[in-house]
Amino acid sequence: MKSLSTLLFAVLLTLPLLAQQKTSDGTLQKYRRSSLATMMIYHPEDEFGKDIREAYEKIPVPDKYDDHDMGLKVLENEWFYNVQGKGKSGLYKASFTKKLTSGNVEKNARAIEQFLNKSNVGLYMVAKWFNISSEDPATATFNMELIKERGQYDATALDVQNAKLTTRGLATLSDAGEELLGQTFILINDMTYVTAEERAAAAKVALGILGAIGDAFTGDKTGSNLAQAASDFADSFTGFKVMNHSYLYQLQWNDSVAAVFYNNYYTEVPDEAKMSAFMNDTSLFKVKYVAHEYEFDSNSTFKGKYERSDLVKLNCTRSQDKNVAALQVAYEDFKLKTPIYEVKMNDAGKIEGYTAKVGMKEGITEKSKFQVIQRIVDPNTNKTRYKYVATLKPVKGKIWDNRYMAAEEKSDAANLDATFFKKAGGGDIYPGMLIIEGKYRKVEE
Repeated sequence: MKSLSTLLFAVLLTLPLLAQQKTSDGTLQKYRRSSLATMMIYHPEDEFGKDIREAYEKIPVPDKYDDHDMGLKVLENEWFYNVQGKGKSGLYKASFTKKLTSGNVEKNARAIEQFLNKSNVGLYMVAKWFNISSEDPATATFNMELIKERGQYDATALDVQNAKLTTRGLATLSDAGEELLGQTFILINDMTYVTAEERAAAAKVALGILGAIGDAFTGDKTGSNLAQAASDFADSFTGFKVMNHSYLYQLQWNDSVAAVFYNNYYTEVPDEAKMSAFMNDTSLFKVKYVAHEYEFDSNSTFKGKYERSDLVKLNCTRSQDKNVAALQVAYEDFKLKTPIYEVKMNDAGKIEGYTAKVGMKEGITEKSKFQVIQRIVDPNTNKTRYKYVATLKPVKGKIWDNRYMAAEEKSDAANLDATFFKKAGGGDIYPGMLIIEGKYRKVEE
C-alpha cells in the first residue's frame, strides 16, 4: 500500500525520536523497557465509533513502555478484505449479543498481521529505532542515538563500523537487538461497545418474562407493573461499556536480520544506493502475531458524572490497560520490568518492605507474585544477563490505584504513590533492582 507507506514515512520524520524515559516526578528510569506502538480498528458505522476514535487518538502509550508510535493510530475496518468470506470487507466484529469465537479471533489476528506486513510496518519500526533522517534516499542517514539512550550504552559502545571488526563489538550490537529491537511490539485494539439502551433492552426482555411469570402466580398485574418500573429505570441509565479485543504483534529481529541490516543498509553518511535498497525492502522486516486478550466487564461502574467524551476516553483507556496487564502475564516476552523505587525502613532501622511504581493499572492484586532480578553486564561478552535475587508479594490495602482518573473517582488507593511489597524469600534487595511478575525464563537462579 504505497499511500500508507508514504504517510508512515512522512509522519515518522515529524516525531521526536529521542525517548524521554522519565517518571512523572522526573526520575530517570535506568532500565531497559519494551517498546510499544498502539493502534485501533475504526468502525465508522457505529454510533459511538467517532467518539471512540477521537478518544483513542488522545490516549498515550502505557507509561511503563517506551513509546514507539509511528504517528498511525487508526486503521479503518474496511481496509481488511475477505476475512469473513470472499468479497466481504471488515474483521469479525464483537457485539453485545454475539461474542467472537476462537476461530473468529484467529482469522482477525492473521488478517491484521498480513495487513501490517503488506504495509511494511516492520520497516518503519526499524527506521524509527535508527533515527532515519529523511524520506529522500539521496540524503537520508541512520544513527544509534535512540538505541544508546534506551539501552543506556555509552557513546562508543555502539560504534557500528568498529563493532563489525570485533567479536566484542558484535556482541554489543546483538545484545542491543535482543534487548531492544526484539522487544518491540504493536498492540491493535478492536473496540466495540455496549450501550445503555442495549443493556436496557435485554433487561426488559428478562424482566418482562419474570413479570409474566409473576402475573400467572398472583392473578393480577403486580409482576408486569414491577417489570415496567424496573425497565423504565434501565432506560434512564446513560453511558456505555467498551468491548475490547486486543491483538499483540512483535517485531521479528534476530542475528540474521541484523546482519543484513548492518551490512547492506546501515549508513551514517548519505548513501543513496543503501538507503534506497532499505526503503524498498518489502520482505526482511516483519511483525508476528503473538497473543490476544479480550476485556469486557459488564459490572464495572464509574463514580461521578462525566461528559460523553470523558466517559468514552475513561472506558477506552482502562480497557486497553486491562488487556495490556493480562498480556504481560500471558506472554513471556511482553512481561513488564520495573525498578525497586525505595527500601522502606522503620524507626529501629529495620527493613519493613519495598515500593515500586506499579499498581492496579498493571493488574496487580494481593495474589500477584514478583521476582526481584539484577541486571548484570558480562565484562567478557558485553551481553546482559539477569540474576534472581528475591521474591516479593504486594501487601493488601497498600496497592496503588494508578488507573486512569482514579483520583477523580476518589479512590482511596489513588492517594498512594507506589505499591508496597513484602519479601517472601531470597537475598538483599536494593533500589534500582528490577521486579517482574511471575516466572521469567531469562533469569538465572
